[in-house]
Amino acid sequence: MSLRDKMLAVMADVNSAVSEREELVELIAIALLTRKNLFILGDPGQAKSYAINAFRSRITGAKQFERLLSKQTDEEQLFGRLDLSSLIPGSVPEAAFEGDGVYQNLRFDLQSFLNGLPKMKNEAATFEKLAEIGGKLDAYRKAIAALHPCEPVVQTAGKIPEADIVFLDEIFKCNDGVLNALLTALNERKYTNEGRTYPIPTISFFAASNEIPNFNDPEEKILSALYDRLELKVVTENISEKSHRLAILKDKLGGSFGAVHATISLEELRAMQQEVATIKVPDSIHDLMDDVLCALRAQIPVSDRKFLSYFSIAQAKAWLEGHTEVTSTDLLVLRNYFWQQPSDREFVTGTLERLCVNPMQEKVSDLLAMAQDAKDDFDSACGAAENVRTKQAALRKFRGELVRLYQMQTEMAANAGSDSEKALTDGLLSELERISKAAHEAIGFTYGKGAGARKEISAERRTFEAVSVGYKLPGLPPCPLPAGISGVPSGFTGGNGENRCRWHTAERSDRGASGDGAEKPKHVRAVQSG
Repeated sequence: MSLRDKMLAVMADVNSAVSEREELVELIAIALLTRKNLFILGDPGQAKSYAINAFRSRITGAKQFERLLSKQTDEEQLFGRLDLSSLIPGSVPEAAFEGDGVYQNLRFDLQSFLNGLPKMKNEAATFEKLAEIGGKLDAYRKAIAALHPCEPVVQTAGKIPEADIVFLDEIFKCNDGVLNALLTALNERKYTNEGRTYPIPTISFFAASNEIPNFNDPEEKILSALYDRLELKVVTENISEKSHRLAILKDKLGGSFGAVHATISLEELRAMQQEVATIKVPDSIHDLMDDVLCALRAQIPVSDRKFLSYFSIAQAKAWLEGHTEVTSTDLLVLRNYFWQQPSDREFVTGTLERLCVNPMQEKVSDLLAMAQDAKDDFDSACGAAENVRTKQAALRKFRGELVRLYQMQTEMAANAGSDSEKALTDGLLSELERISKAAHEAIGFTYGKGAGARKEISAERRTFEAVSVGYKLPGLPPCPLPAGISGVPSGFTGGNGENRCRWHTAERSDRGASGDGAEKPKHVRAVQSG
């Protein structure tokens, strides 16, 4: 069984123990795979704690810490207390001897001797032996004490500094003293005590609450920093389906509720994290996410720090889905990453679905909207114009915008990754041609067939403007076409300055060739001489 299969088995096992918590269970897995923190918001009695504990219990070898916070919770309850003996000259904290083999052997000998005292009849010999063994132990302690620096030692056994997974319920009930310690722990995985900083091995912090503080309240605003460090967020609801409620009742009555069938080891979890980190994130995904960022910032704040850290979550989702690289649909998991207030969830979800479910469709729609806006501006200019020169100027402006849109369409077509996306870009080209045709015909141009000539002129589009080849103005002869080309689609351009065909303006007969002496391509000379 692969590591991924093992994780999926654990997720399925937890989901069988809770109901309608698939999103929460997946986010617990993603948090562990990415070393992120997870916040769960929900009313009491919605199995928030149970789901977290059910998942934690299936990770063997992981040290756990759990605490229900209140205003009375102090720092020592979370991070350990100072061993006062460490501050007494000549005294050595017991923790300093935990890894000392010599000391432990001497202590074992003394304990074994004491355990055998009831069987000893020679009292004098007994006490002589006791003094011998005890003297060795005492002498060793004094020798170590003479070398031991008088530095503060914190007893952290069973506390956060030694925990791999931490669960803090009612996290916003903590006091200011605990808050400051938690900020560093959540963000940097460090803890400071008596001026010394200690690393914390914690993989993920899980936190739950039935409310979010009012950050506009000066007294609660201080909690905003803590809230910000809980990167992943999810909202739980009461079980909605009757059948699901009855199934849980049946499991509880049958005694099978909460049974563990699948586990992973702490070592396997670390190996999973390494696999997740190898999932490729294509440049196209980063580009798409930048579009998402801009769309989100139109309504909600998203910091650069948050945006620049999105990819690990997407990698974890892709890994769970069995993908070798992040796809656009994997980004939907970020609906639980970008929202700050529950009221933001609908907007964030809608934005991600709009841009990521079919990102090519969104880009096509945006480009068509730009083309239509340009056409509307052209129609307005022509409607208000009283002479042909003004209309021609409006047409030139309109065609300039179309040229830009054609170039964007070409790039989109080149990046199409599926038949459906290719169909979208082809449809976009047809629409651009339709809009171009309508604009030219609106001021009296005759549109010639040209869609089939696009490939034939693609190499020449940087040399001359062929946007109107195939059209003719009333009173002017049609522009001759390059050999073998019966017509050209509108919107192609290239070159600069005088290296452009000017037949389409009333100035053609007056200006003719550029006169700059530059050698023109044969087709350009033919057009200009026509």
